[in-house]
Amino acid sequence: MSLVQKLGPHLPFLRRYARALTGTQKSGDSYVKAALQALASGTHELDDLPPRVALYRLFHAIWGATGAQLETAPESANTISERVLRIPPRHRQAFLLTALEGFSPEEAAQILGEQPDSLRDLISRAQSDIENVLATDVLIIEDEPVIAADIEALVHDLGHRVTTVATTRTEAVKAVKMARPGLVLADIQLADGSSGIDAVNDILRGMDVPVIFITAFPERLLTGEKPEPAFMITKPFQPETVKAAIGQALFFHEEKPVAA
Repeated sequence: MSLVQKLGPHLPFLRRYARALTGTQKSGDSYVKAALQALASGTHELDDLPPRVALYRLFHAIWGATGAQLETAPESANTISERVLRIPPRHRQAFLLTALEGFSPEEAAQILGEQPDSLRDLISRAQSDIENVLATDVLIIEDEPVIAADIEALVHDLGHRVTTVATTRTEAVKAVKMARPGLVLADIQLADGSSGIDAVNDILRGMDVPVIFITAFPERLLTGEKPEPAFMITKPFQPETVKAAIGQALFFHEEKPVAA
């Protein structure tokens, strides 16, 4: 298999990563171009790793060799690019490699030249950075008191505020009229037999907000008949899974205008 055949399928994803890492398409593409030129000229070679891992490792080698001068963090955090640049560079790399690009911690460690334990520590620190940047108001839609209390405690641990714990569709819709949330955590089957899916659909008709479903009935969402949620956690859940999903949902949500 030729080098082009090996690396070609991975280049669009490397460009996506480079753009997220640097904050602009122009800057990201310049680093990708430099990496490919170094490979073509023979000044750098791919390490004996799976092609995608080797390509990203080469990218980081070139980036480091050229100074890796990242843009200054902006004052606001309204877009994904701005949020990225508010995270320290090494934390940012570890987070994006695993959360955006889907590498395992072991693969990300190979790319960055870190030990797996150190890489996990970088990811943890990135989560803390995200929480500090994106603290928000959270609506919880959950009818089981014990589970609701556990979720509320996790939300508070991350530095967010819980506006309401709604147990029915009606309560949830009423709650968002009283206080607009920055995140919704929703169960599917609610106390009065109403649906958390319907509650979320009602909410999304009036605002654009990230949603995480936490449910014992994932099959009700994974039907293949319509767009499926980006963030879904199956009960019983691990606290760290919920925390990671909250960070990613807030971080990667790009608000879109809602039709009147």
